[in-house]
Amino acid sequence: MLHLHHSWLCFRSWLAGMLSVLLGLVPSASSNISTSRPNILLLMADDLGIGDIGCYGNNTMRTPNIDRLAEDGVKLTQHISAASLCTPSRAAFLTGRYPVRSGMVSSIGYRVLQWTGASGGLPTNETTFAKILKEKGYATGLIGKWHLGLNCESASDHCHHPLHHGFDHFYGMPFSLMGDCAHWELSEKRVNLEQKLNFLFQVLALVALTLVAGKLTHLIPVSWTPVIWSALWAVLLLAGSYFVGALIVHADCLLMRNHTITEQPMRFQKTTPLILREVASFLKRNKHGPFLLFVSFLHVHIPLITMETFLGKSLHGLYGDNVEEMDWMVGQILDTLDMEGLTNSTLIYFTSDHGGSLENQLGRTQYGGWNGIYKGGKGMGGWEGGIRVPGIFRWPGVLPAGQVIGEPTSLMDVFPTVVQLAGGEVPQDRVIDGQDLLPLLLGTAQHSDHEFLMHYCEGFLHAARWHQRDRTTWKVHFVTPVFQPEGAGACYGRKVCPCFGEKVLHHDPPLLFDLSRDPSETHVLTPASEPVFYQVMERVQRAVREHQRTLSPVPLQLDRLGNIWRPWLQPCCGPFPLCWCLREDGPQ
Repeated sequence: MLHLHHSWLCFRSWLAGMLSVLLGLVPSASSNISTSRPNILLLMADDLGIGDIGCYGNNTMRTPNIDRLAEDGVKLTQHISAASLCTPSRAAFLTGRYPVRSGMVSSIGYRVLQWTGASGGLPTNETTFAKILKEKGYATGLIGKWHLGLNCESASDHCHHPLHHGFDHFYGMPFSLMGDCAHWELSEKRVNLEQKLNFLFQVLALVALTLVAGKLTHLIPVSWTPVIWSALWAVLLLAGSYFVGALIVHADCLLMRNHTITEQPMRFQKTTPLILREVASFLKRNKHGPFLLFVSFLHVHIPLITMETFLGKSLHGLYGDNVEEMDWMVGQILDTLDMEGLTNSTLIYFTSDHGGSLENQLGRTQYGGWNGIYKGGKGMGGWEGGIRVPGIFRWPGVLPAGQVIGEPTSLMDVFPTVVQLAGGEVPQDRVIDGQDLLPLLLGTAQHSDHEFLMHYCEGFLHAARWHQRDRTTWKVHFVTPVFQPEGAGACYGRKVCPCFGEKVLHHDPPLLFDLSRDPSETHVLTPASEPVFYQVMERVQRAVREHQRTLSPVPLQLDRLGNIWRPWLQPCCGPFPLCWCLREDGPQ
């Protein structure tokens, strides 16, 4: 029955599209699309590996709905994120600029926003594509994950909130799903905080016991005041270590509707139905368009919250179950477009914010993604596995179906592409690193406008690629992480590989790869094996110098001052610290 229902929806959408073309109501592929203002639906997965999807070569993971987008649209095979972790990648996606330009990086290892109650975030002077499209009359919505900051000076100023960055409507997590939301053993910060608090407790307890013994034996001439205070602090630290997990759940794992907290903490068994209901509601309210909807999935980040319907159904454990549930969500969204007659007037884009996590592993069980043939993964600024992601565009009747493009493209390209489609203008008062993809997608251009792409790890340049048109794509690595254990393909025992310090290698001369012949980056080229080695190095290093001259000093939003928990910035739907509420009923 589901198959027949889906077939009927597809037929109805196709028939409506054909009639509209025949009647001249919708431009055909050969029409001048510069006069068209499509609806825009952006779908972004969290931590999905490029090798997790059927249309990118996985024959054991079932992703029929994402595969259908690729069959009906254009698939990009060298699509690159501007960073290999969430916060900087998403900042670059929304602004069309390397995150180092907006300060959405760190220099001390704090590579993403660590707390909802931190002051760092996407600066208010940055321009997102949502802001421009809103000015051009688009209804703009964000549903799902934000992770680009919330408050600056008070718990309610919402200076970094999506509604202050061009979105009319927001429903989702101001922070990010994480293992700590479900008290997982794979922990982002809970385990580390518990260990630190326990250590401090032991130190103060030892101090208190020493003072008591010294006082009673008259060996230490001290009053009872320091004894009492050290004992009190020890008790507080012990209590803190016991309750810190619950505090994190209440502080960071919450849902908001616009400026109002609706669930604190979240009820995970209801989250996926709530997200889908919100998407359907937005599409129905704005079906007369034009609209921009950014669906930022909580999938497939740990703790891999998955509905019972999908548990145990994949061949890849809980991670595979979560991927297949996300694909089903994509199918539900596509069905809503069909039912509302929006399919032919909507440009859809699907991607992931960066590569899959290799270090998300417990024993022999993998809880992170697969990056296919590409080396490395999440957190690795230069290796392809951390930054090469899916990129699929579909716009029926405009973009050619089944097209595959291997030219270098970037998540930052979405900014100028959707701005131009909406009839807006790309800002001229700042450097925009993205390029308009439409000529490439339509087939009117054969090559990407990217000659060079820079690959950062925090604020450190780790690699660069040079697209030498009609010849090849070179990749130069200046810095690479030291894999642990030796010979492994990741930094096991850590959450992610570092960007600097003793656990990275600086290469002199840099490592050179020919990505056109060696996309897996397994064969290092040398002056002996590559005749143009020195010419390539000289050209890439010159491009790096030219790029660095375009950078301006900006405050780093993810450094320590902007990335520590501040109680007065903590969003709370009750009197702090009693942050608990349930203000909306979810689907039954």
